[in-house]
Amino acid sequence: MANTSTQEVIEKGEKIDVMYITIESTIALASVIGNVLVVLVVAKNQGMRDPTFCFIVSLALADIAVGVLVIPLAVVISLGLMTSFYTCLFISCLLLMITQSSILSLLAIAIDRFLRVKIPTRYSTVVTQQRAWVAVGMCWILSFLTGLVPMTGWHRSTPKNASTELIECQFINVISLNYMVYFNFFGWVVAPLTIMAGLYAEIFRIIRRQLNRRAEATLDSSRYYRKELNLAKSLALVLFLFALCWLPLHIMNCIVFFCTKCSVPRSAFFVGIFMSHGNSALNPLVYAFRIQRFRDTLCQIIQRFVLCRTSTSPIQHGAGPITEKTQATTERQ
Repeated sequence: MANTSTQEVIEKGEKIDVMYITIESTIALASVIGNVLVVLVVAKNQGMRDPTFCFIVSLALADIAVGVLVIPLAVVISLGLMTSFYTCLFISCLLLMITQSSILSLLAIAIDRFLRVKIPTRYSTVVTQQRAWVAVGMCWILSFLTGLVPMTGWHRSTPKNASTELIECQFINVISLNYMVYFNFFGWVVAPLTIMAGLYAEIFRIIRRQLNRRAEATLDSSRYYRKELNLAKSLALVLFLFALCWLPLHIMNCIVFFCTKCSVPRSAFFVGIFMSHGNSALNPLVYAFRIQRFRDTLCQIIQRFVLCRTSTSPIQHGAGPITEKTQATTERQ
């Protein structure tokens, strides 16, 4: 009876592993294909080669990294392979880096959108393409530095012979929960999300105030702010989906950390992991359904390279910066 029970447990564990790997592989494939298309759309449409879409490309590259790097490493960790402590710690740090790059890209997008509506007449001189790419580089450097913090000593206790002794490589065996809660969650998730929520609230306030000033607004300025409103709604939706997909996993970490007597089912953690990884596959869908020029360019790429048809419809360009003549009063508000 004991042997039969043990065999059933092993088979059940193997089925869970197969299901986990299958779901993660599907998410990885969708993330890579969708975000590669995002990069191709921005590269093809010259109207999208502005600072905002530089940051969107940075976010897409982070999502591609989730499919190519993070999910395979997460699968490796889930299998509990035997490695040295610091090898497992470094693999776990790589998972954290990509998360940081995503949220910093979202923060850069929010700041860019805020400047676009706050100082429309000076936006093109303040936020240049070169400065945008410098900001993208700084976001990635900062994400790597913050992701490597556990390597400096903020990790779980090391075994006596950490360099030679092998451990079962699991995320929770090497990454400290107080790091995940205080530094990673409160410092690098909650704080940026709060700042971004405030920025988008101010963006919508400014845009709606300008649209309500019909007596002073010109046709060009009204068109400009309506386009800005539509794009801001789409990017705010991207932010909302990020929070929706990532907060459950962090909240479960907080429950385990602050309530030592509480237990979170393993299945709940799996769902949280799937949601966090699945977020990387959602952003291209938001762009495709919410941004007209993105959708038009995507259709052209599919027609040309998938259906082998040539398209004659022109690629739409985005709204240019508002001029002094059309909106000189905005910056005085």
